[in-house]
Amino acid sequence: MQRICFVLRVRPDRLDEYRLRHRDIWPEMREALAATGWGNYSLFLREDGLLVGYLETEDFDRARAAMDATEVNARWQAEMAEFFESLDGSAPDEAMEPLSEVFHLA
Repeated sequence: MQRICFVLRVRPDRLDEYRLRHRDIWPEMREALAATGWGNYSLFLREDGLLVGYLETEDFDRARAAMDATEVNARWQAEMAEFFESLDGSAPDEAMEPLSEVFHLA
């Protein structure tokens, strides 16, 4: 099982709306994440816009590719792109670069 952690930056003027959007994630988006192997997925948001994501999956590249192939993900990414800083033309899920794990206490 891979443990994946990544960071993105939410625009400070969009923090409240970002939180609202995630309070009511579309049911079909939840289903797609579960079906494509995104387990134990959490997002943490700091007041300055730092977003930390964590998930567990058997194969992150495969899970990301499977999610990318869904129609619901295309709609979600298009709607969410405006919330982020420094995407350089990428969709939010394309900008997720896993951090290197340096310690884990099991």
